[in-house]
Amino acid sequence: MNVLLALVFILLSVGVYLLMSMLYKRYRLPVLLPALTATFTLVVLLLGLHISYETYMIGGEWINRLLGPAVVSLAYPLYKQRHVLWQNLPAVLGGTFTGLLVGMFSGLLLALWFGFSKMYVLSVLPKSITTAVAIQISGNLGGDASLTSVFVMIAGFTGAIGGPYIIKLFRIRGESGIGIGLGTASHALGTAKALEYGERAVSMSSVAMTVSAIVGSIVGPVAAWMLYH
Repeated sequence: MNVLLALVFILLSVGVYLLMSMLYKRYRLPVLLPALTATFTLVVLLLGLHISYETYMIGGEWINRLLGPAVVSLAYPLYKQRHVLWQNLPAVLGGTFTGLLVGMFSGLLLALWFGFSKMYVLSVLPKSITTAVAIQISGNLGGDASLTSVFVMIAGFTGAIGGPYIIKLFRIRGESGIGIGLGTASHALGTAKALEYGERAVSMSSVAMTVSAIVGSIVGPVAAWMLYH
């Protein structure tokens, strides 16, 4: 029975994503990003059919397991563009560090300004880091991993949707700059969006996402220690 349910939910998820991808290719609006519209559609379907999250994850778990290999596969375009990375290393690292610090501390300051409790502050602190790493940091600091996942998703979606408008507004045309901005601001979703700008953009985005995770793993605990010790 579980095998049948898993197959149904896997096919449902893939089918919904393919439909949303077709919609996105037709209209090309950032708000129609397949990851966002497919997630929204699946949530509506599950709520309408009264299917619990635990039941859905019988199949969703197998899709979730593909996240690791998908992230690792980003090493291929990075390898092909390695010469570009070395030529622009100071700019790549500088842009990534700046973007990470602005993203992390803007969320932190807003949380403190609104009077969030310690648990909420520590949950929002790693929002500028990719999900897998952010959850670990949040849990170790005393935050709530589920809340952190939500904050990371919000950051990812807003960056992937709003990023193209900002790129157009400031007339950013260099693939490297676009990739660094998207990867730093919106992690895996930004990297997926960078695919539309070219291989170099994807490479720089994956670098930015990785550097953000490494630096954020250091800066996050230090910031938490300074706040609550």
